[in-house]
Amino acid sequence: MRVHTILNLFRPDAVQAAREHLGGLVSKGITLGADHESAEVLGVEAVAPENLGRADLMISFGGDGTLIRAAHVCAEHGTPILGVYYGRFGFVTQCMPDEIGAVISQFLDGGLPIEERLMVQTELIRDEKTVATLHSLNETVVQRSATTRVLTFDVRVDGARLARYPADGMMVATPTGSTAYNLSAGGPIVDPKMRALMLTAIMPHTLNARPLVLTADSQIEIRVQTRGDAVLSCDGQSRLHLLSGDLVKVTTSPRVTRLVTVDDQDFMHKLAHRFQWSQGARQQ
Repeated sequence: MRVHTILNLFRPDAVQAAREHLGGLVSKGITLGADHESAEVLGVEAVAPENLGRADLMISFGGDGTLIRAAHVCAEHGTPILGVYYGRFGFVTQCMPDEIGAVISQFLDGGLPIEERLMVQTELIRDEKTVATLHSLNETVVQRSATTRVLTFDVRVDGARLARYPADGMMVATPTGSTAYNLSAGGPIVDPKMRALMLTAIMPHTLNARPLVLTADSQIEIRVQTRGDAVLSCDGQSRLHLLSGDLVKVTTSPRVTRLVTVDDQDFMHKLAHRFQWSQGARQQ
């Protein structure tokens, strides 16, 4: 069996935990690997970027951002990810630091379920030609650069004209991403097990813009009209500059992110804790 690791090198506690727990896997005959920077720190095999997602298990030591990095290299290969929480908000990572050993043992024994999370596919179309295709777990965002004035977005859903938004940006988020940038922009919180897409305007310059929940089968087209600099970003992992008239088409991706599930009610527990809803219930 081969286990690869993606590590937040800026978290000393995550680095220390990775060193402690990965060492025990070697004695079980498991081959370990990591990206070049992490491999040097952990003393394991350095794996080329194109092969990093080819493993029986990926373990991410860090926060949701670290897990997002893991998703980008694993989704194409269907590699399951175990997210060990060393972050700030942590809606996606499930394994707590004191559970690492037990959870890894359960996974190796086949005792943990795998949950498949919906991803979105984004195509950048220029002059009727697809010039880029990207996949993301959290969201796709089309937005203005810091020095550009408000943009205008023509939005269609399944070929039907929906709206013409003057705004700083437009976002299409997944249920997993509903608690990320989408939440900050005023979008709805959606159970990550659902199959849906959220369309949210970022800082709209109109009172008519409202977040919209669409079916996972929807095809969303966003056309940008700008005289400045517009940027397409997917999970914050890639940034492509757009030209006026470019078309961004967003659909459900054929890829999924496969997460090792530690607690079936993990999301509800985190909602209650992060927003202190459970405390309000106890006070009543």
